[in-house]
Amino acid sequence: MSQDKDLPYRPCVGVVLVNREGLVFAGQRIDSPSPAWQMPQGGIDGDEKPKAAALRELWEETGVTADLVEFVAKTHGWVTYDLPPELLGKVWGGKYRGQRQKWFLFRFLGSDDQIRIQTEHPEFSTWRWIDVDRMITEIVPFKRAVYEEVVRSFRAYLA
Repeated sequence: MSQDKDLPYRPCVGVVLVNREGLVFAGQRIDSPSPAWQMPQGGIDGDEKPKAAALRELWEETGVTADLVEFVAKTHGWVTYDLPPELLGKVWGGKYRGQRQKWFLFRFLGSDDQIRIQTEHPEFSTWRWIDVDRMITEIVPFKRAVYEEVVRSFRAYLA
C-alpha cells in the first residue's frame, strides 16, 4: 500500500443550488490559472453536522443565507474522490488523499442580486447559472465522477 493510500479523506459537503428554471449555480474558482468551474463545497468543521456545514459553506462562498433556500434532498452515502498526483501533498497541508463528501440539493428562492461572491474570503471570481449536464463537463477532470454520481442521485429533482 502506497503512502498516499494511507491518508484519510477530508470530510466535506457540496451544494447543488438550483434556480426556478432548473439551472445550477456554477462558480469559477478564483485560485485557478485556467477556467475551473464548480459548485459550492467545503470542509466540515469539528462536530458540525453535514447539513449545517452545507448551509455555512453556501453562505461563505455565495452570500446566500439559509432563508433563501429550500432543502430538497441529500445524497444517501458519502461520495469520495482522490486528488491527482500533482496535488497530493500540496493541498490541505498534505494531510488528506482526497475528499469524502455529502451533497445537498437546495432550491434557490431568492433573486440573482442576492448572490454575492465577493465574500470575506472569496472562492469564486465569477458565477453563472448553467444546465447540470454542462456543469459535469466543466468540472476539473478528477472531480467529474463525483459530479456524475451526484447528478444521478438528484436527477429526478432537477428535471
